[in-house]
Amino acid sequence: MKPLFKFRRGVHPPYRKLTASSPIQRAKTPEVAVIPLKQHAGAPAQPVVSPKESVSVGQLIGKSSAFISANVHSSVTGVVKEISPMPTPSGEKVLSVVIETTEDETPEPKPIRNPDELSGEEIVNIIAESGIVGMGGAGFPTHVKLKPPKPIDTLIINGCECEPYLTGDHRLMLEKPDEIIQGIELLMKALNVRECYIGIEDNKPDAIKLFEEKLRGRPIKVVEVKTKYPQGAEKVLIKSITGREVPVGGLPLDVGVVVQNVGTAHAVYEAVILGKPLYERVVTVTGEVNEPKNLLVRIGTPISQLIEECGGYKEGAARLIMGGPMMGIALFSDEVPVIKTTTGLIALPGSPEVRRYPCINCGTCIDVCPMGLIPKMFPILYEKGRFQEAAEEFDVMNCMECGCCEYECPSRVPIVQSIRAIKSRLRREGKR
Repeated sequence: MKPLFKFRRGVHPPYRKLTASSPIQRAKTPEVAVIPLKQHAGAPAQPVVSPKESVSVGQLIGKSSAFISANVHSSVTGVVKEISPMPTPSGEKVLSVVIETTEDETPEPKPIRNPDELSGEEIVNIIAESGIVGMGGAGFPTHVKLKPPKPIDTLIINGCECEPYLTGDHRLMLEKPDEIIQGIELLMKALNVRECYIGIEDNKPDAIKLFEEKLRGRPIKVVEVKTKYPQGAEKVLIKSITGREVPVGGLPLDVGVVVQNVGTAHAVYEAVILGKPLYERVVTVTGEVNEPKNLLVRIGTPISQLIEECGGYKEGAARLIMGGPMMGIALFSDEVPVIKTTTGLIALPGSPEVRRYPCINCGTCIDVCPMGLIPKMFPILYEKGRFQEAAEEFDVMNCMECGCCEYECPSRVPIVQSIRAIKSRLRREGKR
C-alpha cells in the first residue's frame, strides 16, 4: 500500500462527478463572441482593435496594461461590432470586444518551436504574449508567477480537481497527457527547478496510473493525495506534498514553491510549442441539464449556447453556478460569456428555504477549517465592526473562503459572507 498524502481537517461533500467518463467535445463556434478585456487578476487589457475591423482566430485584441495583467485574443474570425462595457459572470460590466463571426475557422495545431532551443526567459515571454492565466479558476497571470522575487526550488502541478461536479482537468489528464507533460517541462525550465510533483486525488486512479507510466524515468513525481475538499487549494496542496507551511499572509513563493494547474500546463504547451494563445478552454457543463458534457469552448461564447448544446435545463433547475458548488459564483443570467476562468457550469435545483439559527458554539467550523482558523468569530466581529481585530488576532486574511465551515455548520450561519465583507472593508480602508 502506498501512503496517501493528506492534510488535517477539510470535508467530504458528495462529489457527483457525472461527466468523469465523458470525452471532451468541441463546442459550436458562437455566432457572436463577447470577449471581456478583464477576465484575469489585475488590471484590464487595453483594446488594440477598432469597430468594423476584421480579426482572425488568435489575434491580439487586448494588450496587457500593467505588470499584473494579461493579453486577450480573439477566439473567432470575424468583424468587430463594438467595443463597450458588457455584463460578465461576476455581474460587473467590463469593457468588451464584441465580434460577429464570419468564418467557422479552427486552425490546425502545428508544432512551430523546438523547446530545446528556447531559454527560460523566452518561454516566459511567449506565455505572457499568449495571455495565459491560472486555469483552475483563480485567473492569476501565469507569466507573473514565473518571475518570482524569491528563489524557487519546487514546482507543484495541481491535478486534484477537488470541487464536486468538475471533471475538465481529469479529462485533460486522460486525453492529453503527453502535452501536459511537455507543458510541465517547459514550466520547470522557465523556473529553473529540478523538483516537480503532480498531485492527483485518489478518486482518479486512471489518471494516476497513466501519469506514473508516462513519467517513468523523468524528474516529475506523481503524488497520490487523499480525496478530500479542499485538497486542491494551493496552501493545502503544498502542505500535503512537501510538509512546508505557507506563513500567515504569505504566498507559496515564501516557501520556495510555485503551484500551477494541469490545465495551465496544457495551455503552456499549446502556446510555446504550437504558437496558440489562450482563446479556448475546457468547461464542464453538468448538474440539472439533460446531457452533461465536457466541452472545449471558445472564450466569449454565450453560456446559454452551452446549456442548449447539453440538451437544455431539466425541469426543476433553478440556479446556475460558474465554477464548483463550494467556491463558485451564482450567475444572475446565462446570457453572459465564458471567460478564461470558467471551469464549469453547474445547474442546480432550487433550494428549500434555509432557516438560520444563532451559533451554538459547537466548534464544528473549527474542526474542519484547513487553515486552522476560528471561523465562528468572523460573523461576531463583523456584526460588531471589529474588522482590524479580525485581521490581527484571528487572521481573517489567511482564509481562502473554501466554505468548509459553512458547509458543516448546523446553524447555517453565513460565515463566508461575513469573511468576504470583512476582507472587502479592510481592503477598502487600505489596511490589508
